[in-house]
Formats: sequence, structure tokens, C-alpha cells
Amino acid sequence: MRVLIVDDERLARAELRRLLAAFPDVEVVGEATHVDDACRQVESLEPDLLLLDIQMPGGSGFDVLARLDEPPDVIFTTAFDAHAVRAFSVNALDYLLKPIEAERLTEALERVRQRSRQTQRASEPTQAPGAPLERVFVKEGERCWLVQLSQVPLITSEGNYSRLHLAGHQPLLLRSLSYLEEKLDPARFFRASRQHLINLDFVDTLEPGPGGTLVARLRGGPEVEMSRRQSQRFRERMSL
Repeated sequence: MRVLIVDDERLARAELRRLLAAFPDVEVVGEATHVDDACRQVESLEPDLLLLDIQMPGGSGFDVLARLDEPPDVIFTTAFDAHAVRAFSVNALDYLLKPIEAERLTEALERVRQRSRQTQRASEPTQAPGAPLERVFVKEGERCWLVQLSQVPLITSEGNYSRLHLAGHQPLLLRSLSYLEEKLDPARFFRASRQHLINLDFVDTLEPGPGGTLVARLRGGPEVEMSRRQSQRFRERMSL
């Protein structure tokens, strides 16, 4: 497990290194002290795990994740109390309260190992470089979490950003719809119009629309009218 430590405090980084030395399968590949440094090192070192501080010069740990196209697994290290931590400890994100206890670090690393094993079983053979984007980090108010894009029925354009339409949540992603179209699996996602990317796994029915267009009714979601050009491309693709 390749780990990048991100913390602006030298003593905190040294303590994490000391604790991690007890795990033979863990390799500390680098240290970063601020947001820009962390982003650069993630891109160059490609760690499996970030041990990520919350408060840093130039922004927060959340800012680091928001700037990464494909964030690795994350364990937050924070001096926040347990009640504050619950606001952002959601799904794939774990946390360690400072001062970090060896037992809690052991538990957190085991969760990462378990998730890694589950991911490998679900995606064997291992995903090759240049493979489609599978998940993104999003923020909505105080809540932060990793979204599996296969579970997103609809993505819409909002200027240079994109809105993910999930059950009960519609977080904004700081990426354009055109960028996502290039990165997503073309076998799953289809550009229905300039404003819409639809997940074909969620299409319940197709109906004829005005002027030769098609209207896709998404499972548990809205109707999306395809543009005339994209309707024709969809017909050709699906041999309709």
C-alpha cells in the first residue's frame, strides 16, 4: 500500500511515519505540506492512500480532493472532535483524531485493505491506464463523499461545471460536461444533448419526441429529450 502523508506540521508527519513503520505492507512514498504540493505529488506518485490533514496553508484537505480527477482512498487526520468529524465521515472517507492512536490507525488501514480487495474482485483484470473514470469526490455543504459514477443516472451541464443527479442529492462537480464525456465509459454514458449525459443503465423507456427526437425516461428520475442529432446517433448505435 503506497501512502502519501499530507500535513503542514512536521511533528505530525514524523509521528505518522513512526506509526506506519509497524506495517510491512505500507510504503510511505512522500510527504506534502500544502494543497498545491499535495495535488502535484498525487499526480506524480499515484499513491493508493492519502493520509490527509484538514487545515493546511492554501486551503483544506477537501480542496485537495476536489482538484483531483481520480482521488485515491483517503483517511483524514484531524484535530476536530468526534461530533464535527461526523459531518464529513461518509462512505469511503475515514478519519483519525489527533493525537493518533496506533489501534485506530490499524483499524483504518484494514478498512482500506478490505475496500481494495473488494474493488479488485469487482474489476478484474486490473484497470488499465486510460480506463474510464469510475468515481469522483464531491462536496455538498458540510457533507463530502466519493460517488461511484455507475450509480449516477443523469449529469447535467451548468456552465463550466456539472451537476450529478442522485437520489436525494444533486452535488456540483467542478468539471465540465465535455470533460466528463471524454473520461466516462462510452458503453454506459451517452451525450443526449449539450446539456445532458445519461446513464444507459437507468433508461427505462424511449418515446418519440417532437421533430424526430427521442425522449428517454430514466428510472426514478426525469425525462430527458435528446437533441435531433443525438437522437439519430442513438438510433444508429442501438440499431433502432
